[in-house]
Amino acid sequence: MSIFLSLLGKILPLYFSIILGIISTSILKCNKDTIAKILLFILAPLIVFSATINVKLIPSVLFMPIFFFLLSSIMAFILLKIFKNVWSDNTSNLLAFSTSTGNTGNIGIPLAILFLEPKLVDVFIFTVLASILYQNSVGYYITAKGFFSAKESLTKVLKLPVIYAFILGITFNLLDIKMPLMFVDYSNYLKGAYAILGMMLLGMGMEDIKTQNFLDKKFITYTLAIKFILWPLLILIFIFIDKNFMHFLNDGFYKVMFLFSIVPLAANTVTVATLLNVKPQKMSLAVFISTLVSLFYIPLMIFLYTN
Repeated sequence: MSIFLSLLGKILPLYFSIILGIISTSILKCNKDTIAKILLFILAPLIVFSATINVKLIPSVLFMPIFFFLLSSIMAFILLKIFKNVWSDNTSNLLAFSTSTGNTGNIGIPLAILFLEPKLVDVFIFTVLASILYQNSVGYYITAKGFFSAKESLTKVLKLPVIYAFILGITFNLLDIKMPLMFVDYSNYLKGAYAILGMMLLGMGMEDIKTQNFLDKKFITYTLAIKFILWPLLILIFIFIDKNFMHFLNDGFYKVMFLFSIVPLAANTVTVATLLNVKPQKMSLAVFISTLVSLFYIPLMIFLYTN
């Protein structure tokens, strides 16, 4: 019960941000497209640059985002091929994109602070780069491919500044170029703004749900099954293989990986769906439902894993 109450205390403020997002569109008539652009083209690149320039680049730490980026990318293309047979429109693109990532930032980082020791929290935050890079590169490409040709989709990906922010951050890190101290606190403010605006956008994307039918039961069922069953299963299989045969990681890294696998659908998928106009209301509802389910699912999974 104490774990559940602690988790509830971490997650409840996020729901307040969702409510603020609903109010901002329904009452204040704010433009959600503008918020989506701020998140994708300004805040995400700055956060990626800050993280990559500060992390200690050792093999085991570098492995984590690379592993999850490749896993997400491979899953996305496989799921897209499978679900093209289920939906004839770009719903299959949206499902493949959204279920191959998770809310590792807005929900995952508070969970990491709650359940992991400080040095593992830093590893988790660096691993979150995998989600950001996937969502803004491969995920963006797959979602855009529902409307654009492969060449047009790739062109849109190459215009995303988060890719170049990552390359620049890694370059500065390898050259031992440090961020000026005056910007350290500012980078923390950026993370807070990113989390709040990301969850607000989720609420802003739900503005039309009351008047239109976006409850696609088949879409919801598939997304929840992949996110809450397939993801942890794949990670547990990898942990078993590494623990018994490869011995590359330790128990601390296993905890990071498992926690990474049990977060709900990412709120940032709504950002991409909004920018590309690929059923953002349907995506918002799916994310909202998965976030509600995770309130009970996450403490249960952590209890099962630790025991």
